[in-house]
Amino acid sequence: MDDDRRHRFEAVYAQTYEPILGYALRRCDSPEDAADAVAETFAIAWRHVDALPPHAEARLWLYGIARNVLANQRRGQVRRWSRSVELNADIADLYSHSPEGSVELGAIAQAFKELHEDDRELLSLVAWEGLDHAQLAKVLDCSRNAVRIRLHRARKRLSKALAGAGVSVNRLPVESRSTTTG
Repeated sequence: MDDDRRHRFEAVYAQTYEPILGYALRRCDSPEDAADAVAETFAIAWRHVDALPPHAEARLWLYGIARNVLANQRRGQVRRWSRSVELNADIADLYSHSPEGSVELGAIAQAFKELHEDDRELLSLVAWEGLDHAQLAKVLDCSRNAVRIRLHRARKRLSKALAGAGVSVNRLPVESRSTTTG
Protein backbone atom coordinates (compact mmCIF):
# COMPACT_ATOMS: atom_id res chain seq x y z
CA MET A 1 0.00 0.00 0.00
CA ASP A 2 2.83 2.41 0.81
CA ASP A 3 4.27 1.91 -2.69
CA ASP A 4 0.86 2.68 -4.21
CA ARG A 5 0.57 5.87 -2.16
CA ARG A 6 4.10 6.92 -3.06
CA HIS A 7 3.60 6.25 -6.78
CA ARG A 8 0.29 8.11 -6.74
CA PHE A 9 1.88 11.09 -5.00
CA GLU A 10 4.87 11.08 -7.37
CA ALA A 11 2.56 11.06 -10.40
CA VAL A 12 0.52 13.97 -9.06
CA TYR A 13 3.70 15.83 -8.13
CA ALA A 14 5.12 15.41 -11.64
CA GLN A 15 1.85 16.59 -13.22
CA THR A 16 1.19 19.53 -10.93
CA TYR A 17 4.55 20.90 -9.79
CA GLU A 18 4.86 23.51 -12.55
CA PRO A 19 1.29 24.83 -12.30
CA ILE A 20 1.55 25.07 -8.49
CA LEU A 21 4.94 26.77 -8.76
CA GLY A 22 3.53 29.27 -11.29
CA TYR A 23 0.60 29.93 -8.97
CA ALA A 24 2.96 30.64 -6.08
CA LEU A 25 5.38 32.74 -8.16
CA ARG A 26 2.56 35.04 -9.26
CA ARG A 27 1.58 35.64 -5.63
CA CYS A 28 4.94 35.94 -3.87
CA ASP A 29 7.40 38.79 -3.63
CA SER A 30 10.40 36.55 -4.26
CA PRO A 31 11.16 33.22 -5.93
CA GLU A 32 12.44 31.97 -2.58
CA ASP A 33 9.09 32.64 -0.92
CA ALA A 34 7.35 30.86 -3.80
CA ALA A 35 9.67 27.87 -3.49
CA ASP A 36 8.99 27.69 0.25
CA ALA A 37 5.24 27.81 -0.37
CA VAL A 38 5.42 25.06 -2.99
CA ALA A 39 7.55 22.87 -0.73
CA GLU A 40 5.09 23.33 2.13
CA THR A 41 2.16 22.65 -0.21
CA PHE A 42 3.58 19.31 -1.30
CA ALA A 43 4.64 18.41 2.23
CA ILE A 44 1.03 18.89 3.35
CA ALA A 45 -0.19 16.93 0.34
CA TRP A 46 2.13 14.06 1.25
CA ARG A 47 0.87 14.03 4.83
CA HIS A 48 -2.71 13.86 3.48
CA VAL A 49 -2.02 11.64 0.48
CA ASP A 50 -5.00 9.45 1.33
CA ALA A 51 -7.28 12.46 0.75
CA LEU A 52 -5.66 13.20 -2.62
CA PRO A 53 -8.45 13.47 -5.22
CA PRO A 54 -8.17 11.62 -8.52
CA HIS A 55 -6.83 13.07 -11.78
CA ALA A 56 -7.47 16.75 -12.58
CA GLU A 57 -9.14 17.35 -9.23
CA ALA A 58 -5.76 16.82 -7.55
CA ARG A 59 -4.44 20.03 -9.11
CA LEU A 60 -7.43 21.99 -7.78
CA TRP A 61 -6.99 20.43 -4.36
CA LEU A 62 -3.32 21.47 -4.40
CA TYR A 63 -4.30 25.02 -5.41
CA GLY A 64 -6.48 25.13 -2.29
CA ILE A 65 -3.59 23.94 -0.13
CA ALA A 66 -1.21 26.43 -1.79
CA ARG A 67 -3.72 29.22 -1.21
CA ASN A 68 -3.81 28.41 2.51
CA VAL A 69 -0.02 28.11 2.68
CA LEU A 70 0.39 31.50 1.00
CA ALA A 71 -2.16 33.05 3.36
CA ASN A 72 -0.24 31.65 6.34
CA GLN A 73 2.99 32.94 4.83
CA ARG A 74 1.51 36.44 4.45
CA ARG A 75 0.18 36.41 8.02
CA GLY A 76 3.63 35.42 9.26
CA GLN A 77 5.24 38.23 7.30
CA VAL A 78 2.77 40.73 8.72
CA ARG A 79 3.47 39.46 12.26
CA ARG A 80 7.23 39.73 11.72
CA TRP A 81 6.88 43.21 10.25
CA SER A 82 4.67 44.26 13.14
CA ARG A 83 7.18 42.91 15.67
CA SER A 84 9.97 44.70 13.84
CA VAL A 85 8.06 47.99 14.02
CA GLU A 86 7.46 47.42 17.74
CA LEU A 87 11.12 46.62 18.32
CA ASN A 88 12.23 49.72 16.41
CA ALA A 89 9.88 51.84 18.53
CA ASP A 90 11.16 50.20 21.72
CA ILE A 91 14.76 50.78 20.67
CA ALA A 92 13.94 54.37 19.76
CA ASP A 93 12.58 54.85 23.28
CA LEU A 94 15.62 53.25 24.90
CA TYR A 95 18.50 54.71 22.94
CA SER A 96 19.21 58.13 21.60
CA HIS A 97 22.20 59.72 19.91
CA SER A 98 21.62 63.28 21.00
CA PRO A 99 19.85 65.19 23.76
CA GLU A 100 17.05 65.93 21.30
CA GLY A 101 16.29 62.21 21.26
CA SER A 102 17.15 61.45 17.65
CA VAL A 103 17.99 57.83 17.07
CA GLU A 104 20.69 56.41 14.87
CA LEU A 105 18.81 53.30 13.88
CA GLY A 106 21.45 52.43 11.31
CA ALA A 107 24.13 52.38 14.00
CA ILE A 108 21.88 50.32 16.27
CA ALA A 109 21.14 47.85 13.48
CA GLN A 110 24.84 47.58 12.66
CA ALA A 111 25.77 47.02 16.31
CA PHE A 112 23.11 44.34 16.59
CA LYS A 113 24.27 42.71 13.35
CA GLU A 114 27.85 42.57 14.62
CA LEU A 115 26.87 40.65 17.75
CA HIS A 116 27.56 36.93 17.83
CA GLU A 117 24.74 34.89 16.32
CA ASP A 118 23.88 33.37 19.72
CA ASP A 119 23.50 36.83 21.29
CA ARG A 120 21.34 38.06 18.40
CA GLU A 121 19.11 35.00 18.64
CA LEU A 122 18.73 35.32 22.41
CA LEU A 123 17.94 39.03 22.28
CA SER A 124 15.55 38.49 19.38
CA LEU A 125 13.69 35.76 21.26
CA VAL A 126 13.15 38.21 24.10
CA ALA A 127 12.40 41.33 22.04
CA TRP A 128 10.48 39.90 19.10
CA GLU A 129 8.96 36.72 20.45
CA GLY A 130 8.38 38.04 23.97
CA LEU A 131 9.74 34.93 25.68
CA ASP A 132 10.44 34.99 29.40
CA HIS A 133 13.26 33.18 31.23
CA ALA A 134 11.32 29.94 31.68
CA GLN A 135 10.31 29.84 28.02
CA LEU A 136 13.85 30.67 26.91
CA ALA A 137 15.17 27.86 29.09
CA LYS A 138 12.91 25.40 27.26
CA VAL A 139 13.84 26.73 23.82
CA LEU A 140 17.56 26.71 24.61
CA ASP A 141 17.40 23.48 26.64
CA CYS A 142 19.18 24.94 29.65
CA SER A 143 18.37 26.17 33.14
CA ARG A 144 16.63 29.44 33.87
CA ASN A 145 19.75 30.58 35.70
CA ALA A 146 21.85 29.91 32.58
CA VAL A 147 19.33 31.93 30.55
CA ARG A 148 19.53 34.81 33.02
CA ILE A 149 23.34 34.82 32.81
CA ARG A 150 23.41 34.51 29.00
CA LEU A 151 20.83 37.26 28.62
CA HIS A 152 22.72 39.56 30.99
CA ARG A 153 25.95 38.98 29.05
CA ALA A 154 24.25 39.46 25.67
CA ARG A 155 22.70 42.74 26.82
CA LYS A 156 26.06 43.87 28.18
CA ARG A 157 27.74 43.07 24.82
CA LEU A 158 24.97 44.93 22.98
CA SER A 159 25.41 47.97 25.22
CA LYS A 160 29.16 47.87 24.61
CA ALA A 161 28.62 47.58 20.84
CA LEU A 162 26.17 50.48 20.94
CA ALA A 163 28.61 52.61 22.91
CA GLY A 164 31.31 51.73 20.36
CA ALA A 165 28.97 52.86 17.59
CA GLY A 166 28.43 56.18 19.33
CA VAL A 167 24.89 55.44 20.48
CA SER A 168 24.34 56.67 24.02
CA VAL A 169 22.21 54.61 26.33
CA ASN A 170 19.66 56.81 28.11
CA ARG A 171 18.39 54.05 30.31
CA LEU A 172 19.18 50.41 30.57
CA PRO A 173 16.64 47.97 29.16
CA VAL A 174 14.45 46.47 31.84
CA GLU A 175 15.34 42.84 32.54
CA SER A 176 12.25 41.92 30.46
CA ARG A 177 9.06 42.84 32.24
CA SER A 178 7.73 39.30 32.04
CA THR A 179 10.89 37.73 33.46
CA THR A 180 11.00 39.32 36.88
CA THR A 181 10.15 35.92 38.39
CA GLY A 182 13.16 34.24 36.72
